Amino acid sequence: MKKALSKLCISWVLLVVATLKVTSVQAAEIKVAVAANFYKPVLALVEHYQKETGHHVQVSAGSTGKLYAQIKNGAPFEVFLAADQQRPSLLLEERLAEPSSQFTYALGSLVLWSNNPELVDDKGEILKEELKHIAICNPKTAPYGAAAVSVMKNLGVYNKLEPKFVEGQSVGQTYQQISSGAVDLGFVALSQVLVDKQLNGGSVWLVPNELYSPIKQDAVLLKQGSNNAAAKQFLAYLQTEQSKQLIRDFGYDVK
Repeated sequence: MKKALSKLCISWVLLVVATLKVTSVQAAEIKVAVAANFYKPVLALVEHYQKETGHHVQVSAGSTGKLYAQIKNGAPFEVFLAADQQRPSLLLEERLAEPSSQFTYALGSLVLWSNNPELVDDKGEILKEELKHIAICNPKTAPYGAAAVSVMKNLGVYNKLEPKFVEGQSVGQTYQQISSGAVDLGFVALSQVLVDKQLNGGSVWLVPNELYSPIKQDAVLLKQGSNNAAAKQFLAYLQTEQSKQLIRDFGYDVK
């Protein structure tokens, strides 16, 4: 009886070791380029995904325009999570992305935010006052910057405020400028100022949707990931209800 149990235990251990070896062999790496506004959400998504699959996801964040330029210049990314629809569409036209792989993974919201809890009112009236500086990400490379410009033009304050812009290369850099106190206030993504669905300090104006074009954020499978089954699986994972709910929790809308 003891010999039988001993053989059974040995067999079970060997089976576990073999399974681990197979899992290790099958585990893959995925290189993801993500727009700066979506950096926190993608890290949360990646954490869940890696636990479920054993795959490793390497994330690089930046402005959509700069990441697009890097991809065109041969950067080894396999998945692109942009902050607009334009760049993924261009990559498809330029045959640098896989046909039929583009989809909208999130709809972003713009806010005017200050680290000072007394500064920004809930109607954005402060934009009509005399400001020393206002932070905005580069509207040429960052969709949230372009949205901010639209808001100020629609409010009739762009010409007054444009000389006072402090431009960040990405919305992530703009957030740092404001949170550090280097600039009193500026335009960032709603997701950046939320923790557990609540405002993480400071004061905020949630900009009405009618003041800027919808920020439709699209994902696409790049040519460099066309033979990586894990990259395709990750994009499919983003479209699951579990992922969509997590994205909503970070302040985005999801189709």
